[in-house]
Amino acid sequence: MIHANDNSRLTEQLPMHGAHNPSTTAAGTTPGSFALRADIGGPLMFASPDTPGMPAPSAKTAWDFLPDGWEVDLLTGDDAAEALERVANASPTCELASYTFADAPGTVRRVTPEAGFEPITQLEHARLGIITAQMRRVADREKHLTAQQVRDEVAAGRMIIPANTQHLQYNLDPMCIGRASLTKINANMGASPISSGTSDEVEKLQWAQRWGADTVMDLSTGGDLDECRTAIIQAATVPIGTVPIYSMIIGRKLEDLDREVILTEIEKQARQGVSYFTIHAGVRKAHLKFVKDRLIGIVSRGGSLLAKWMLMNNRENIMYELWDDICCVMRRWDVSFSIGDGLRPGGLADATDRAQLAELETLSELTERAWAHGIQVMIEGPGHVPLDQIEYNMKVQRTLCHGAPFYVLGPLVTDVFPGYDHITSCIGATNAAYHGASMLCYVTPKEHLGLPKRDDVKQGCIAYKIAAHAADVALGIPGARDWDDELTKARAALNWQKHFELSFDPDTARALHDEDLDVDTDFCAMCGHDWCSVRISKEIQEFASGKDDAFKWDKPARSDALTDEQKAILEQRGYLNPEEIHKLASKGDAGDKLSCHSDYVDDEAAKRIQRETLVQIDTSEAHNISKHDSVI
Repeated sequence: MIHANDNSRLTEQLPMHGAHNPSTTAAGTTPGSFALRADIGGPLMFASPDTPGMPAPSAKTAWDFLPDGWEVDLLTGDDAAEALERVANASPTCELASYTFADAPGTVRRVTPEAGFEPITQLEHARLGIITAQMRRVADREKHLTAQQVRDEVAAGRMIIPANTQHLQYNLDPMCIGRASLTKINANMGASPISSGTSDEVEKLQWAQRWGADTVMDLSTGGDLDECRTAIIQAATVPIGTVPIYSMIIGRKLEDLDREVILTEIEKQARQGVSYFTIHAGVRKAHLKFVKDRLIGIVSRGGSLLAKWMLMNNRENIMYELWDDICCVMRRWDVSFSIGDGLRPGGLADATDRAQLAELETLSELTERAWAHGIQVMIEGPGHVPLDQIEYNMKVQRTLCHGAPFYVLGPLVTDVFPGYDHITSCIGATNAAYHGASMLCYVTPKEHLGLPKRDDVKQGCIAYKIAAHAADVALGIPGARDWDDELTKARAALNWQKHFELSFDPDTARALHDEDLDVDTDFCAMCGHDWCSVRISKEIQEFASGKDDAFKWDKPARSDALTDEQKAILEQRGYLNPEEIHKLASKGDAGDKLSCHSDYVDDEAAKRIQRETLVQIDTSEAHNISKHDSVI
């Protein structure tokens, strides 16, 4: 039993595990992250503490699955120093039989590839100690990582840089996916047989990029798939992924899917510039018996198609049989694998079942085989998973697939909110990223209901940017909370303009503020003048709140006229009439001194102006007070 006098012991001994403070300045009063100490270069990277019973990380990495004929030596002490000196003094024009580079502190790795080997993929370059231009760009974007750390994480298979060599000739800005880096989000799009087209999908691509998508998957199943894919790739600054089987079955019977069709389509899409392929090779014929009692069978399109193909042909999954051939094609353009989870659960009742876990075991084998071909790998994950099972799902993948990046859809933590599944899933996505997922595949409000439109893409991206950022802060990634701290200081200073500038979606934040009060002053319409706790805290001389010099402002101001986008936001909300919106969209400068600001009027005058200016919420009925007797 804990007695009252023991409470101070509980509050003073916080469960800290040595993680970085996510603020580079340790601003504020929080003790920092409760996550584990960062392990860049080790199996944990940025990680949550394990709940008892979780599987331990794998001791293996991509270094354990090299191509045949490669040799690797780890040198220490004098041997390491001597090897590095020989490399430093070597002629730039000499052909190296082996590649030597610093690895862990005090250790040098000497790699001898097969004779005549020429690296193509980012993984192959990393294994030889080469820091590519793409790795340097990733380090520029990941401020907490050095280019050498990026190279070493790629070499270990814990990070990928999806950068098709053809897409690099267009507008691709290289990025990375891995648990040592910031959490990434993916946006799905694509024309269906009954909706959308190439121009619509390019517009959705641009919209997704605007709202923070780090990669985009073209899942088109209708229209001119080649034209649409080419247009998306050439317009994209982010890596583009596809599920090639969709194109393979257009215009032919499923049973006609064969080796030639598969390899021809994969090569064509690789030539176009696709940076990662989802291949559902982990769905094995032996797994199908585990699906028969599921409430909702197989919900993966690729997984269901290949399950039907296996049953029709009474054969093993052809993608599994052709895995090594597929790897050879993908290597030529450095296409990465997003190994598909064809047996992911489509409802909470089927989560973490034998079918899902049996497939994951096969994905482990496929990962090892892909690494042996020099191909970068990430693993796709569930789906629909109850909140209590998310950590296990993340950590069993970390074990079986040796730390390869995990790319998860959601997961959705409840099934009963269609129309709001961007919310049900971003709850699961936050937990997934905190417990080990590297990239989150967004879900939009149209999930399960139809093809996402432009605003659905925005809502999905924003929900998932929230999830990714929340996880990065919780994991203690250095600098992850700096943005939050800056906005907090602007909010404390009641500096509305800086508040909106720092927000992820300034137009929406400004529009919602101006809907009630189009004056930037020392209170908002939620509390009003008398009840504004932030204003009161700012006025207490002993408090630091609101006194940061960089955020001070000295006078109220009428906000600028609404932009077209802000006007559209308020029109869609429907709480203001057209005349009120027009007034906000056409207002001019009303002068410096605004009468509702407490610096210029007494308390009674401020109350009167609030009654006339602000939206009033009448709570008299709820408190059993007659309207005649109610007052502000």
